[in-house]
Amino acid sequence: MKEKNLAEPFLRSITKLDQWVETAEWKAYDTFDGLASPYAAILTMGSPRLRQFWQQGVRRFPFNHRPIHGIKPSTSSKGMGFFAQGYLRLYLTSGKEEYLRKMRFCLDWLMKNRCPGFKGYCWGNHFDYQSRGGRIPASVPTVVWTSLIGHAFLDAYEALGEKSYLEVGCSIAEFILHELGWIDTGQDICISYVPLPEGKPVKWAGGIHNSNVLGAGFLARVNTHAPNPRYLEHAEQAVKFTIRDQLKNGAWNYGSQPQYAWVDSFHTGYVLESLDWYIRSKGDRTFQGQLQKGYNFFVETFFAPDGTPRYYDHKTRPLDIQCASQGIQTLVNLRSLHPNSIETAIKVAEWTIANMQDESGYFYYRKYPLITNKTPTFHWGQATMFGALTLLLQFLEGRLPEPSIGKAPVGQRESGK
Repeated sequence: MKEKNLAEPFLRSITKLDQWVETAEWKAYDTFDGLASPYAAILTMGSPRLRQFWQQGVRRFPFNHRPIHGIKPSTSSKGMGFFAQGYLRLYLTSGKEEYLRKMRFCLDWLMKNRCPGFKGYCWGNHFDYQSRGGRIPASVPTVVWTSLIGHAFLDAYEALGEKSYLEVGCSIAEFILHELGWIDTGQDICISYVPLPEGKPVKWAGGIHNSNVLGAGFLARVNTHAPNPRYLEHAEQAVKFTIRDQLKNGAWNYGSQPQYAWVDSFHTGYVLESLDWYIRSKGDRTFQGQLQKGYNFFVETFFAPDGTPRYYDHKTRPLDIQCASQGIQTLVNLRSLHPNSIETAIKVAEWTIANMQDESGYFYYRKYPLITNKTPTFHWGQATMFGALTLLLQFLEGRLPEPSIGKAPVGQRESGK
């Protein structure tokens, strides 16, 4: 009874968010959608620096001024993946068919809205993106989007046993192997963030850690259902790249090049969960020590005693919804690695609902010292929080199995009985 009482405020929060997103017709803004403005191309004059300045200006401005720039709410592929996972968790927890129907709606949407021009299933942004690493045009798939969405399909397969969902997962694995490409360091590999020309490897000394191991972790998980030696070989070489770059305190910089030398919470969460997928799926504890050291750093660094999620390893602000959502998810998924995991996850969830959820149901983007940016973002705030809170609820209701070594967890099927 105590656990059920503890779960009730989270269920209320989830219900309000579910009602909000349906009313919004599965559309909202994105944190990086500045270049979706019809005026962006003219005002930035094709300059990468100006494009990045424009995009970051829209993202960081404390108020939502997208409407005056002609930026419209839209549906995010990554967001639909997180919502699919959340609805599946609600179905497995409650047994209500309406949640199963909504999960299928999300996965069907994803299958219909894959990136065109590629042999395998893959997804990316629906708008142009510019960063210090370069430009990614709209509809160019990324390993981050594709791997995270892929886990939603594998969750559905493991819970329901429907082979069509596994077929999508295998298609994604083939995309990662044959169309995405990788960076050959001479010692190991780093899976490319975006497709390289003809999927060929290239010589390069740098790489992005969270995207690399997201691809590796997904390949290892697919291999538990559709064994392929190349999946594990590719995953192992990619994991070695990121393990080799772990810092002495257990953390990882965003990337291996000097321009990526920062440590933040949600990308660290991606790395940790992906390493965990690799270790458990392969049944090999070779890198368990590195995972444990990294997770200890994560739990002890990124959360204040009252549950406030910290953005960076050296400072708390900005108070960002993604830090909260990924924090909750990683704390629940890796709960067996630290005794304070669930207690911390509950505190983060309670703090976020109290400080960042609007009365209408959606979650705010960021809180600054004097101003709260209340922009309703689709995948960054709503979808990730929906996924995180439903995972926490599933645990509190006793419907989430303990993680196991040696195979991908198929306990969701058991928990739905």
